[in-house]
Amino acid sequence: MPHEPQPQAPDELDAEAVRTWSSLALAALGRAREDIDAINVYPVADADTGTNLYLTAESADRGLTEAFPGVTDGTGATSLSEAVRAWAHGALVGARGNSGTILAQLLRGVADVLGAEQAEQADRAEHGGLLARALTRAAEEAYAAVAHPVEGTMLTVAGAAARAGEAAGAAAGTAVDVARAAYDGARAALAETPGQLAALGRAGVVDAGGCGLVVVFGALWQALSGQEPAAEPVRGRAVPVPRPPDPCAQEDDGPAYEVIYLLEASEAAVGELRERLDGLGDSLVVVGGDGLWNVHVHVDDPGAAVEAGVVAGRPYRIRITHFGDERRRARGERAQRAVVAVVPGEGLAGLCAEAGATTVLVRPGELPAAAELLDAVRRAHAREVVLLPGGAELRAAAAAAAEQARAEGVRVAVIPTRSAVQGLAALAVHDPEGSFDEDVVAMTAAAGATRYGELAVAERQSFTSAGICQAGDVLGLIDGDVAVIGAGLTETAEAVLDRMLGSGGELVTLVLGPDVPDAVAERLEAYVQHGHLAVDTVTYRGGRYSAPLLIGVE
Repeated sequence: MPHEPQPQAPDELDAEAVRTWSSLALAALGRAREDIDAINVYPVADADTGTNLYLTAESADRGLTEAFPGVTDGTGATSLSEAVRAWAHGALVGARGNSGTILAQLLRGVADVLGAEQAEQADRAEHGGLLARALTRAAEEAYAAVAHPVEGTMLTVAGAAARAGEAAGAAAGTAVDVARAAYDGARAALAETPGQLAALGRAGVVDAGGCGLVVVFGALWQALSGQEPAAEPVRGRAVPVPRPPDPCAQEDDGPAYEVIYLLEASEAAVGELRERLDGLGDSLVVVGGDGLWNVHVHVDDPGAAVEAGVVAGRPYRIRITHFGDERRRARGERAQRAVVAVVPGEGLAGLCAEAGATTVLVRPGELPAAAELLDAVRRAHAREVVLLPGGAELRAAAAAAAEQARAEGVRVAVIPTRSAVQGLAALAVHDPEGSFDEDVVAMTAAAGATRYGELAVAERQSFTSAGICQAGDVLGLIDGDVAVIGAGLTETAEAVLDRMLGSGGELVTLVLGPDVPDAVAERLEAYVQHGHLAVDTVTYRGGRYSAPLLIGVE
């Protein structure tokens, strides 16, 4: 049952205050979400800023609840440090979009101050100055996280709130005084944003992210004072400029994809990653610390953005979104047809995204649930969806997701692909302009006509259909069964290719794992060309989490 937040004793900064702030912020963002979405024109007019802020706040609140259940029902006690850090961590791992990522870093800045040992020992008289320092740190860290800060955005609102709170704290104000000053400073700064950013001025709106941040500061003041903010959080009116009939329809020349992922990496590696991603696109925001980061960037080459993360560390929870789909959603439109592909490897995810598919990444031993597949179908935002599960073990989850999507009015077809190479073959013949039935038949035929092979390394002695293997042996699988047991990757791959091409073929697809050198691909391509002159070969990098080698023969 959802927790009903109760106002705190004035000026009391403790775990209960964090819990109340979190609950009130989530509820207020839920009420304001659609209105914030409606004024979202910068940096991309995709009408999702309110939704992204809400989902980020929801993840933050969930992180607090799961880490310390007693905080939400009043039966358990925990420290201010533990609560605020759990809250910030929840925001980091669930941050959505540009605005949500910045909000996560703001909460981390708050946690850096309120989570310190001296904050726990501060008496009530010191809470005003403590909160002021937390808001200042939050604004500083948010600015530092954005590669190229732009004024007239939520960064401006955060900075104004921090300065106002700092002034109140310097005047020996209480925590309530600081919170109220920060809230008023944020509202005043928000009203000025249309005059600071041309895109806002042309549309006649205030900054959407800043509007959401005002809601969060209002929740802080309410949590500490018990007074509910006015329904209209903006003080004053936006600059009165003519608004185009449909600002979201104005296509800009920016990058085509939004890429977001969590990354386990060192601070030094993240510094190099920032430089690399900054050269690939824009709207770069990297937040986090202590080995865990949330990376957000807009690019034309999503595969390169993901590969940059692979070089830096271990990326996961990768989300790649095409802005064409988002702009259609912003105008209340659905695409006629979309493809959702489940793929084992970041490189494959980028490759499929470039082909227009919405992707779901599979990590070894962590198969996506039906809910994750359903979320991908919803993100595709189309009337018709072709789902490529990429493995027999995902067939049940795909069927369940499809059934739920159909109940929501989406026409869904599940093509029983059993390997990523079959998915690539199906995607290659996808025709979004043709009829749904014809497209599904063609994609199913292409997948079915593709024999698939895979190379893996045996982890232990085992009985297989090709005999007994020992730990460390290279296993060559064809259509899911072990067909070859070898000692080396290249030699085993050649034996698998001989068997697969024995019944004919026109095209060989090779997908190399992250640790397989280019020389192996060159040798296999030469091997195919020498023995089968009429067969073409294409090679891709599967990226991290992909098998050592996938083979497709069409």
